[in-house]
Amino acid sequence: MRTEADFTDLYESHFSELAAQICAYLGDATESQDLVQEAFLRAWQRWDKVGGYEEPVAWVRRVAWNLATSRHRRNQVVRKFLQKSGPPENAPAASPDHVALVDALQKVPAKRRKALVLHYMADLSIASIAQATGAREGTVKSWLHRGRKELAALLTDDSEAENRTEADDPDTMPIRLRPRRTRGTAKVPAPGDRASVKEDRR
Repeated sequence: MRTEADFTDLYESHFSELAAQICAYLGDATESQDLVQEAFLRAWQRWDKVGGYEEPVAWVRRVAWNLATSRHRRNQVVRKFLQKSGPPENAPAASPDHVALVDALQKVPAKRRKALVLHYMADLSIASIAQATGAREGTVKSWLHRGRKELAALLTDDSEAENRTEADDPDTMPIRLRPRRTRGTAKVPAPGDRASVKEDRR
C-alpha cells in the first residue's frame, strides 16, 4: 500500500508532463492544468485503490485524457453554435460611473456585495436572495441596508461629506452614483429614492 508521501511524489514527478500533454491537445495551458489537477484529485480520493496499482500514473493519465476529450467535445459544440449564431452586437463601453461603482463594490464585504448585485443587477427580490443564499430574509435586508450605507460613503465626494449636517441620517442617505442603465449595469438607487431603504426595514 502506497502512502501519502508516495502520492506527493507522484504528483510532483508527473504533473508537469501530463499538463504539457493535455495542453498540446487542447491548446490552453490553464485549462489543461485544471484538468490534470482534477485527475490527481480523483486519484487521491481513491488512493487506497489507485495507490496499489503497479503504475498509478497510468490511471491518472487515463482520467486526465478522458476529461480533456470530454472538454474538447463540449468546446466543439459551443464553437459550432457560436459560428451559426454569428457575432454578438457590440457591447457599449462601461461608463466612468459604472467603473467607479464596480470598484466601490469590491470594497464592500462579500455577503453584502452579493446581496447588492443580486438585488440591483439581477432584480431579485429579498425573498429570492434569501432562498439563493440560504439566509433569512431579515439577514438579507440587513446586508442590503448596510451595503447601501457603505456604497454611499464610498461614492460620495469629500466635498459632499463635509457639507453633511448632523441631521443627515447616514442610514438613509441615497447613493449618489447612478450609471445609465444598459444591459448588465447595476440599478443603483437614484438620489432621493429612500423607498428601497424602507424596504429593508420592513
